[in-house]
Amino acid sequence: MDRGSRLAQVYRRFGEAEADAAGTSPLYERVAVAVSESDEVLRAIQAAPAPKRHPTVILAALHDLALAGRAPALAAAYAAADADAAADAAIDTLLRMTDDVVAIAVRRKVRPEETGRCAVLYPAVAEAARRAGAQTAGLIDVGRSAGLNLSVDRVGITYGNGPSLGDPASPVRMTSSIVGDRPVPARAMPEIVARIAVDRDPTDVTDADDSRWLRACCRPDQPERAARLDAELALAATAPPLLLRGDPVEVLPDAIACVPADALPVVTTTWALSQFPLGGRRRFLERLVEAAAARPVAWVSAEGVGVAPTIPTLGDRRASGHSIIGVAFFDGSVRSAEAIGRCWSRGRLLAWLADR
Repeated sequence: MDRGSRLAQVYRRFGEAEADAAGTSPLYERVAVAVSESDEVLRAIQAAPAPKRHPTVILAALHDLALAGRAPALAAAYAAADADAAADAAIDTLLRMTDDVVAIAVRRKVRPEETGRCAVLYPAVAEAARRAGAQTAGLIDVGRSAGLNLSVDRVGITYGNGPSLGDPASPVRMTSSIVGDRPVPARAMPEIVARIAVDRDPTDVTDADDSRWLRACCRPDQPERAARLDAELALAATAPPLLLRGDPVEVLPDAIACVPADALPVVTTTWALSQFPLGGRRRFLERLVEAAAARPVAWVSAEGVGVAPTIPTLGDRRASGHSIIGVAFFDGSVRSAEAIGRCWSRGRLLAWLADR
């Protein structure tokens, strides 16, 4: 089987079967299948390096051109939710602007949805601060390039059978349904005095091109997600984080050092450690332990079962469909780690487990 045939199969499978497109994005479903049927377009895509030929990358690059006003016919088809017109316009754009599409694909990394995680983080960060007796904290978000988690104290969150937390006047509103009979505690967030994002390729929320790329990674026929992202980007841009670029494990000590001495460093990871090799996760934990020789450090995590080292799994099976919310505290030789909740669908469902 030649490369073109294999690539055609990848695009057809993406359009017809994969969750990224089939059933969730009719526009991308039609575009991907149309691409799979065009030998000329498939040859054009092969101008990109092999890892950058995947539909998620190429379709995001096309969407970026549409959002930038450089592919008006494609933008109009997306706005009208016209799948056939979108397929025609996408093919035309790929053939006319191959170099531009490839350049974007090579330069950029597809960003998974980063929004909506604060409903999990808010009570967990407040719990970490309570356990440490901290009134002020510096947030260090690892592996979420835009650092949208760093606005956790500035959003408004409504829980299904519990309190409303955060800023009731915030332009960013989130909801989470509670599983079980234990409500999320109505505990105040500490004052946040530092916001630091650590990533290999961080996204600057104040940069128009960077912000547009995050929008381009959203499906064009999912306006609610796009609107939520726009609101979170706008909020983050009013208090942009310090961006530290590099291997998160190696940069973490520098990030902790950027937190004022009288504030508790709270490191947060949300579905980020699964991108680390097993050895990298262990070194991540070692960095936290090393930093705690000089000052107390807390770690709040929302990761798949068994992904976050030292966080108990509660007897749950790996790949069980939910995640564990964990809080770990390090202070010299003192170390504690507890699973304080479970969550599903990136926090849309939450079960609080910690004692009040």
